[in-house]
Amino acid sequence: MSDTRIFEETPAADTDQWKVGKGAYVSLVAVILLFSGAFLKVDGMAWLGAFDFTTLGGSFGTMKDPASNTFLGAGGVSAKAGFMFALSLVPTVMLALGMLEIFTHYGAIRAAHKLLTPLLKPILGIPGHTGLALITDLQSTDAGAALSKELFDNKQITQKDVVIMGAWQYSGAGLINNYFSIGSAMFASLTIPVIIPLLVMFVMKFVGAVFVRFVLNTVYKRDFENE
Repeated sequence: MSDTRIFEETPAADTDQWKVGKGAYVSLVAVILLFSGAFLKVDGMAWLGAFDFTTLGGSFGTMKDPASNTFLGAGGVSAKAGFMFALSLVPTVMLALGMLEIFTHYGAIRAAHKLLTPLLKPILGIPGHTGLALITDLQSTDAGAALSKELFDNKQITQKDVVIMGAWQYSGAGLINNYFSIGSAMFASLTIPVIIPLLVMFVMKFVGAVFVRFVLNTVYKRDFENE
């Protein structure tokens, strides 16, 4: 049973059925570690990658000439090439949604809501249970977007929340995964610790989302009056 149905079916006075216990916090920590990229590339402890979402998602093999051919083939155009690209996103999204459903069953969403709301509500104006979608975006933009859509479809967040979350996710999308896979080519040229650019980009995600929140609350305030 999802958290949405629990909240809808449980009377306000009877809160014992969805109180956050120790198991919920353990589940929350586990899902954060899984999606945060903490185990993506640990020097000398490669086996920790077995507990990382990107590693579990894996990758497709390549053709004889990796520079020009992948499993999509070479020379694909128009709708067929687009369909094949979209098809390649399905395994990652399905894995993320499936694993989140498991952690939700053990209370991760409830724990996230309780712990992250005091942080996310004042800064971004969104509830704490959106935190897992934001954390997922650090490794997979597609999975993060899918989780955000699921929250909206289940009426757990408003349209304004979705726009703010989109601003956070769009800036530096797939931050950890892209930084350590693509950005690693520049590591040898850095004159500062590798972690510094990563932290700057992470902070700027909040700056961008806060700016969008300000615009929604001022310029486009009337668009959300009936929510």
